[in-house]
Amino acid sequence: MTNVIDVLKERGFIDAMTSEELRTMAEKPFKVYCGFDPTGDSLHLGHMVALMGLAWFQRFGHTPVAIVGGATGMIGDPSGKSNERQLLDEETIANNVKGIRKNLEQLLDFSRPANPPMILNNLDWFKNFSFINFLRDIGKFFRVGPMLAKDSVKTRLNSEEGMSFTEFSYQLLQGYDFLHLFDQYGVTVQIGGSDQWGNITAGTELIRKVRGKSSFGITFPLLTRSDGQKFGKSEKGAVWMSPEKFSPYEFYQYLVRVNDADVIKLMRLLTFIEMAEIREYESQMQRPDYEPNTAQKRLAEEVTRLVHGQEGLDVALRVTKGAAPGAETALDAEVLESIAKDMTSHALPLSDVVGQKVVDLIVKVGLQPSKGEARRLIKNGGVYLNNQKLLDDNFSVAQKDLIDGRLLLIAAGKKNKVLIRVES
Repeated sequence: MTNVIDVLKERGFIDAMTSEELRTMAEKPFKVYCGFDPTGDSLHLGHMVALMGLAWFQRFGHTPVAIVGGATGMIGDPSGKSNERQLLDEETIANNVKGIRKNLEQLLDFSRPANPPMILNNLDWFKNFSFINFLRDIGKFFRVGPMLAKDSVKTRLNSEEGMSFTEFSYQLLQGYDFLHLFDQYGVTVQIGGSDQWGNITAGTELIRKVRGKSSFGITFPLLTRSDGQKFGKSEKGAVWMSPEKFSPYEFYQYLVRVNDADVIKLMRLLTFIEMAEIREYESQMQRPDYEPNTAQKRLAEEVTRLVHGQEGLDVALRVTKGAAPGAETALDAEVLESIAKDMTSHALPLSDVVGQKVVDLIVKVGLQPSKGEARRLIKNGGVYLNNQKLLDDNFSVAQKDLIDGRLLLIAAGKKNKVLIRVES
């Protein structure tokens, strides 16, 4: 396929388009933008559909424009929200903008000389507007009836909390973003989640009224699981794209555990894997000899590589191997610290660890309720010390057993693990 619209349709990206003209238009290079409000200091897995959309356009010769909403982030988009957002101060927003720029730089290709991505902050043009001028120059083009009819507004007006004028005005700001980008950079297409349809059409209408010209919008489906819940939530909260908030190992593990019902859809939306290969995985999953989790491993490797680079994936795979009881991968401090985020840990003084029997430690850290239970588990081959099976129920920990002189991993069975941090 040589047309990005055909590719996006085949992969299930397109929820709605303002015009079928887009397909013909896509035969020549254009600029396409998507906005990301800095409500946090990192994007998360749910944002990846938008990022992949921009990345696909770039692959087909179009220029991706990412807007970090330093101005709109101060207002808060009501779309898809049942309550008004907590307003953030300027310092927090500035810090969040920096974090999101890093995420954008992870996914978009800056090495393409013909169509390198552009990253802009809408505070750069909104800070020059006075309230009076904005109402006079832009507000007069918006009609309250259509604004009230938008789903994001209707939902909130019917809620107990209602909607503030601040949030009601958000669509004016996003509409003006499109006009400014159209005028200053020649941007003609905006993409966003299905909950952004009202904001996107506010922009296309504004451009039509002010400039008498056509612009276009595409929405994609929100990333949801087969049970209807939003993707990108783990037990610890959002699956962040920033490694400081969610390690490459945790990121990989989240994806490797997705349900069979979701894995093919995620392959289509979150990777560049060819559709022929994706269909092959779909076919394999129906066969009786299919090895469980094969598709999930492929998905997790591809998405982790996209977000964290080959180096991040290598760490994730190494830690995954090292985390398995009985694994041959040598444990080191880096592997253990990565695993530690996924398990219970205890800080103990050196005297409570070195020279102590493992059965006592197992009870001390709560892996077994009694020494008798601990001894039985050891004799049945169910206890691992630093991933090595322990068979002697009288074994005492020596200094040489500590990894990096400060860490000890005890596992009772495959899933119950405790990391002991030794305080010198």
